[in-house]
Amino acid sequence: MTIFHIGFLKFGWLDLIDVVIVAFLFYRLLLLMKGTRSVQIVVGLFLLFFISFLAFWFQLEGLKWLITNIATVGILVLVIVFQPELRSALAQIGHNKLFRLFFRYEKEKTIDELVKTAIRLSQLRYGGLMVIGREIGLKNFIETGKPINAEISSDLLVTIFTPYTPLHDGAAIIQGDFVVAVACTLPLTQNPLYSQLFGMRHKAAIGVTEESDAIVIVVSEETGEISIAFKGVLHKNIDKTNLKETLTKMAKSG
Repeated sequence: MTIFHIGFLKFGWLDLIDVVIVAFLFYRLLLLMKGTRSVQIVVGLFLLFFISFLAFWFQLEGLKWLITNIATVGILVLVIVFQPELRSALAQIGHNKLFRLFFRYEKEKTIDELVKTAIRLSQLRYGGLMVIGREIGLKNFIETGKPINAEISSDLLVTIFTPYTPLHDGAAIIQGDFVVAVACTLPLTQNPLYSQLFGMRHKAAIGVTEESDAIVIVVSEETGEISIAFKGVLHKNIDKTNLKETLTKMAKSG
């Protein structure tokens, strides 16, 4: 179906979709490059394209020969130069919620790293507070802490929660397989059942699960006990051998 027709130019719905997709891709590309060294490179490329246009328009044979030869290796050069940006773009596409509707993501690694972290913190008697984000966003809590956006690992989390380090006080928020922020402030539960029984970490763990569907692992600094808060309820003294199974069941539940 044609939207409009001017002389030899026909513009239909497929053309409109094509233009919208290309515009969106360019928009996302510009967002990725914003604030990076790639901006200057893109400006240089546009200048080169403009010179190429002039060369072919005015039939400047020498310049056409030079540009044609540069173009043969240009794609390879661009891939090398833009490698960090391309890697970041592919990672963002892979983590996009739209693609998660079609591809089932394996949570095994994230859960394994969290289990290792909780057990290690328990052995060391280091306090820990780890929030596992799910469907409900945690942006308000993330903004209270320090963004790090690092791939999750037990070594990283144990280091963060080591006493007297700058970021040990507060919660680490995990989304997917990334630790997105640390030293985050969480709301304390107002439930009278817990007001006299637990320390600040436990109250914060319960509090955030009252306002979201997050799962929170909390390790007591005093006893080394591992607890899990979920849906406003604190499950105390989780056995280390059952910790992974418990987390997996909660992650799969609605």
